[in-house]
Amino acid sequence: MIRGLYNYGNENKGRLMPSEGFKPISVKKPSANRVLFRIRCLVDLQLMTIVRYLRPAMARLNGAVLDVGAGESPWREWLPDTTSYRGIDVGNASEFGMEQGRDDITYYDGRIIPFPDASFDGAICIEVLEHVEDPSALVAEIARCLRPGATLLVTVPWSARRHHVPHDYHRFTRERLQRLFEGGGFVRVEIEERGTDIAAIASKLVVLSLRLAPRRVSLQTLWTFPAFLLTLPITAIFVVSAHVSEHMGTGAKEDPLGYFVQAIRG
Repeated sequence: MIRGLYNYGNENKGRLMPSEGFKPISVKKPSANRVLFRIRCLVDLQLMTIVRYLRPAMARLNGAVLDVGAGESPWREWLPDTTSYRGIDVGNASEFGMEQGRDDITYYDGRIIPFPDASFDGAICIEVLEHVEDPSALVAEIARCLRPGATLLVTVPWSARRHHVPHDYHRFTRERLQRLFEGGGFVRVEIEERGTDIAAIASKLVVLSLRLAPRRVSLQTLWTFPAFLLTLPITAIFVVSAHVSEHMGTGAKEDPLGYFVQAIRG
């Protein structure tokens, strides 16, 4: 996960920053444990909808591909064999729960992408822009590094709790995304909603169930455990409904889990 174009000063010193009670679990490459990855996609609806749009789109990329905010490069194996891969991430990616030290990832200060103009034939930027203080500047930097006609694939959340606190800055609407990429040098900006209101409710219930799940016996367990038992079947019903709605194309898209963007460098 990248914290691109962020001010690395001491602006947070002396301030009490909120703790994150339920930290995001980093995504590992699917081939590391295919069964576990499929199980996670059944429950983690954000991940499921990302996979649904991203995997077929990545199969159409070619040439040199840049992964902006690469993390642990979980998506790399979905690129065709004819492509070459290079990831970038901030030097303190470990703060976002990412292992560092990979040879195919360049670590930098999050400001100017350390590659010449028109170096790449495609790029991906997955669940990153919400952690960037100045997303317009990052989009412009990505455009600078892409050749004309190159494809950029992006996902961002909409209905998602604050995460990687204190570096969670934005939630983007469809309209904001359209202006962001058109203003950054991209044309043919295509935006798809990931999930519907049903998936958004199901995702919230999954998180609630995990929060209520008993971890140790205490006085708090006297109310959290009954609440967990009550919430669990409701959560299961909504998760199943979310998968059904995805296949049938039902549900309201005005309140999605997030968005998938495909744009062409002008």
